[in-house]
Amino acid sequence: MKEKSILMKSAVCLAVVALVLAVSVYAAKDKYDVHDGTRPRPPVITPAAQLGQSPSDAIILFDGNDLSQWRRDKGEAKWKLENDYMEVNKTGSIRTKKPFGNCQLHIEWATPKVIKGSSQGRGNSGVFFMGIYELQILDSYNNKTYADGQAASIYSQYPPLVNACRAPGQWQSFDVSFVRPIFDGAGKCIRPARITVLHNGVVVHNNVEIKGRTEHKKKAKYRPHRDKGPISLQDHGNPMQFRNIWIRELPEQPYLIAD
Repeated sequence: MKEKSILMKSAVCLAVVALVLAVSVYAAKDKYDVHDGTRPRPPVITPAAQLGQSPSDAIILFDGNDLSQWRRDKGEAKWKLENDYMEVNKTGSIRTKKPFGNCQLHIEWATPKVIKGSSQGRGNSGVFFMGIYELQILDSYNNKTYADGQAASIYSQYPPLVNACRAPGQWQSFDVSFVRPIFDGAGKCIRPARITVLHNGVVVHNNVEIKGRTEHKKKAKYRPHRDKGPISLQDHGNPMQFRNIWIRELPEQPYLIAD
């Protein structure tokens, strides 16, 4: 009976602690009253003059002049520079030198004008967030392939809501908001990554929860990693072109942090 009493007291104490923590979290989330004059105002930035151009707080990853923000796993990036774009030339995938977590990314890309191959062999590349989570690039204009591998799919996980692809050789855009995953001390994912994607100005993923690491023909699952990682562009052997790439680092928002 004594042991039972001790266990009951311990359970009550744990319940009280949990309640206090829950109240604290709630209080932190609702720290300010409605229209509270003491609430800090957002920082002021200058928006872009035109759609697709970078706002004043963006980091320019590629403006057509050089590959100084990029590298390969071993050594400097060696993709071809031509006019205002860079082109894949079978020298390997590239990644940003700077790592990122939560971010907004703008990137423009074009598939080859001359159609060669079919399905996944036609205009294939990809954007990897944190070097791990892939947003697929593919020539999906009159090109049949599996749904979760076509252009703008979260590869092997979610097809886009619609196919918004332009014809081969035409410039296309992705505008992406990405929220990184969070892991606890034991390596368990306590907040999955989330992503919102506009393809050519059309919403194709609306705050989707990413299931885990990008895998080929495998169910995705999470494995712990650092809070930040590179943006990677895939060399899949097709002469893909990229231009006007910029990114904004986004802060954590308290209501998105797992309790």
